[in-house]
Amino acid sequence: MPKIFITNKSNHPQVFEVHGWNHNLNITVHPHATSTLSAPDKSSGAIIALHDGHEGEQAEITFNGFGGNDFIDLSNIVGAGGNLTIQQQGDPSTRKGDPLFMQHLRNAWAKAPQHVKDDLKGSVFTDGHGKVIRIGPIKEHPKLESFVRSFADGKTYVGVGAWNGSPGNKNDNNQSSAAHGTKNSVITYSDEDATPDAHPPHMAQRLALNQVKMVEHVAATKPHQPEQHTGPGIDLSNKSGKDCNYFFYDNYWNGNGTAGANFDHPLKSVHLAAHASHFVPLPASFKGRVQRGTLIPATWVEFQLSASNDHAAHGDISLEQGCDGAATIASTDGSHHVGGFEKDILTHAPENATVKRQDGRRVLASTMGNWLAGPNEHAAAWEEKEVGQKKAYIKGGTGTDDVMSKNQRMAVTFF
Repeated sequence: MPKIFITNKSNHPQVFEVHGWNHNLNITVHPHATSTLSAPDKSSGAIIALHDGHEGEQAEITFNGFGGNDFIDLSNIVGAGGNLTIQQQGDPSTRKGDPLFMQHLRNAWAKAPQHVKDDLKGSVFTDGHGKVIRIGPIKEHPKLESFVRSFADGKTYVGVGAWNGSPGNKNDNNQSSAAHGTKNSVITYSDEDATPDAHPPHMAQRLALNQVKMVEHVAATKPHQPEQHTGPGIDLSNKSGKDCNYFFYDNYWNGNGTAGANFDHPLKSVHLAAHASHFVPLPASFKGRVQRGTLIPATWVEFQLSASNDHAAHGDISLEQGCDGAATIASTDGSHHVGGFEKDILTHAPENATVKRQDGRRVLASTMGNWLAGPNEHAAAWEEKEVGQKKAYIKGGTGTDDVMSKNQRMAVTFF
């Protein structure tokens, strides 16, 4: 039975009208949380975001339809008040919807001449500062349809499409193109960017693409050739028995407890021979992660080099998006703070706690889930037993050591 994952990336609870599943009962998805609905094979329905009781953007799904494919689309014909996308789990190429619909709407409204605004009175709703907060049903207002097509044509259903003998709009009809077979559906809501993350939004920098260009390649320093460097950065060590590439991902943006995950532009990468070390200089503004390679599941070493409150470096180890080996992060200011673990927890891990990664390597699965797969409770239980929440984040929450270094420099070791 396929599932529907509905993620709310906003800072407020979001109510959704449910048609076709969940006994047609509304659901409320809490901030930075994901709700799951079960959907019988060959079932159809819609998930509609509500804004002060008004219907808005909606994701429409038919599971296992014509040719054995899912049919998914994103529609704004009954209104809009937020950003919504839908895709098949693990297949971004099937994504429908404009992840920045409301931002594009507000920009278009700000540039619209007064006569257009007059024509749309009663269809475009603003707050006391003139900011657009929602629009009414497009299907009832031809001039609103023309306005929305000026910025969203081909990105979402704007008109009613082919219906009751009407050929509809070609770009709308294209929104109903078949997906790839039948899979779980991933719906993402946001007041900002509704692009699906491979991590819960509270994780500041936790995502990687399957492939990414190496942007910097540096020679490693042999253990007997110590380096002398000043300034912010990472003392990176490879204590494994093989050469490895390490990638540093800086966030796209940082907010209050949230961040814009960097999907495809690592700041730099470093190649280290087995048992080699190298100092990696980074800007003090860096807030992100370093990991082995570019694939997930993987162990993530998360850090920032100059926190806004104390200008010190802070870091931790996360296993929420998987584990491909042990890692530690330590202070270098003489305080001797260390987080993470050195133990091999892969070799004897239960089979049902692991997955075969794209590179063929067997690793511990994600405990939180992402667009590749849902959360793996067996992995979470194994990591809690072998490592524990104090040494590494396993399923979010609190209790994991925050490693601080006043000199804006950390030591990261991969095993």
